[in-house]
Amino acid sequence: MSAPLVFDDNKTLLRFITCGSVDDGKSTLIGRMLYESKMIFEDQLASLENDSKKFGTTGGDFDFALLVDGLSAEREQGITIDVAYRFFATDKRKFIVADTPGHEQYTRNMATGASTAQLAIVMIDARKGVLTQTRRHSFIVSMLGVKHIVVAVNKMDLVDFAQDTYERIKADYLKMAENLGFKTIEVMPLSALKGDNIVTKSDRMDWYDGVPLFTYLEQVDVSGKDIAAAPFRMAVQWVNRPNLDFRGFAGEIASGMIHAGDAVMVLPSRKTSTVKRIVTYDGDLPQAQAGKAVTLTLSDEIDISRGDVLAAANDPCDVADIFKTRILWMSEKPMITGRQYLFRTGTNSAICTISRPDYGLDVNTFEHRAAKSLDLNEIGVCDALLDRPVAFESYDDNKTLGAFILIDRLTFETVAMGMILHPMRRSENVHAQKLELERDDRAAAKGQKPCVLWMTGLSGAGKSTIANVLEKKLHARGAHTMILDGDNIRRGLNRDLGFTEADRAENIRRVAEVAKLMSDAGLITIVSFISPFRAERQMARDIIGDDHFIEAFVDTPLDVAESRDVKGLYKKARAGEIPNFTGIGSPYEEPEHPELVLKTTEQSAEGLADMALAHLTKKGFV
Repeated sequence: MSAPLVFDDNKTLLRFITCGSVDDGKSTLIGRMLYESKMIFEDQLASLENDSKKFGTTGGDFDFALLVDGLSAEREQGITIDVAYRFFATDKRKFIVADTPGHEQYTRNMATGASTAQLAIVMIDARKGVLTQTRRHSFIVSMLGVKHIVVAVNKMDLVDFAQDTYERIKADYLKMAENLGFKTIEVMPLSALKGDNIVTKSDRMDWYDGVPLFTYLEQVDVSGKDIAAAPFRMAVQWVNRPNLDFRGFAGEIASGMIHAGDAVMVLPSRKTSTVKRIVTYDGDLPQAQAGKAVTLTLSDEIDISRGDVLAAANDPCDVADIFKTRILWMSEKPMITGRQYLFRTGTNSAICTISRPDYGLDVNTFEHRAAKSLDLNEIGVCDALLDRPVAFESYDDNKTLGAFILIDRLTFETVAMGMILHPMRRSENVHAQKLELERDDRAAAKGQKPCVLWMTGLSGAGKSTIANVLEKKLHARGAHTMILDGDNIRRGLNRDLGFTEADRAENIRRVAEVAKLMSDAGLITIVSFISPFRAERQMARDIIGDDHFIEAFVDTPLDVAESRDVKGLYKKARAGEIPNFTGIGSPYEEPEHPELVLKTTEQSAEGLADMALAHLTKKGFV
């Protein structure tokens, strides 16, 4: 290895990650490997896209490239992702290694690197043995489908190269990992600093009968399922229509093979056609297989959009809108059951509501535990309910179609990564019923245009008072109305809910669904709810529809609302008798762009009701 090596396409590529606890020697090991191989590498993730082209790893060859993309977007907003990809080669193989930090708070970064890996090197400090972070990282790489593990018992020089120390750690790790589903586990005693068992076998550990690390990495067989032999799948990344004579659908083939003339099905619409051409930059191909970026043209004019999936017509994948999923939570803000997040795959997106976890996973024991939510770095199994059906396969069968991330809809922070386990049966058996009469028909019979006026503000702001005055005015004009008041709803429909953030999200979701039904019935509906969080008010707007939703901020300063305290709630909250009370123990997030601002310190309830009525009239609702 005296001369720099040149990458060539005849060498197989191995992608691996180094992971473990802080100061286990990951960076030292990578530095040693790069030094020994006379590496060719680039330090930063930003260079990965350019350099990966010559390694044959562009586009979807990274199974979880969507996650990397999501976190890259955060980097542009000033959030550090700290995943460095290093490139090197030996005379037998070329390598890409993901170098990630070991701190617990950077578990998300480690997961990003593991998502593209075929093998993981789990670092263990020989002085410390198997730690919680060792267990956590081992579980995550298992969850992400990594089947081959090298356990690098490092810093053997600091324990006098003692065989009994190595054997104890080996036994502990193998026992810990016996139910994680790894195909191979190779345990090696190393000294990355001194170079022992890296390139050649160490004379100081002659009791070790295995091969050195480089030899193992050069020869390990990491082939898994033959995705080329699987049914054809390709997510549409781009609809290419440069002129009226050409309409192609570009993407990277996720699995299987496609030939000109093959029958394909478009999902989720289930429309079928045949492949007319397989177009590439270098010209048309008679066939193409998994990993190839192509543009397909079809024999028929079919409505196809980015995110749709082209699949073998005789063996299509499933379509569903409710899934059982495994989620790794990656945000410092806890998961809020009932809150809506953006669900994003490589090319597709939907609005997603996450259910309360079926259970969480204890990384120390790998046992299931009861969980109401998920906090940073916690793993759980949850139902994901989407606002529309999407084509998918389980993560075990197809990482491209089975992986997703969740994004906060207000901050655009990537809050979780997840894997689809299977669809829920109710997704397959419950279908929307087409009704003969629609909202406009019912509204026409009432001579009005339905809407939902959503009044939000602090307790005691005056929402209910204004709502009652406004409804009287509407009734006097012959309008058909209904008020949904927070206290009334909590005495009936939502009496099972408390005041945690998750319960409040569910409270608003249910009310929004009821308000939508009222709107569909042709009514003008006035909703009077504190609804303190922007995310839930946005969810209500999405459920009801932007054209029929009016957000009215009943603007009353906290001290004014507290001075009224008609129900005595602020007094109890100040005394600690009501936890999570809005404005005292829980925040109120003021609307940023409401359609109406009703300042109760400037006008009477009568005057503010007139303002709301004038707005409804101006918009044509009455």
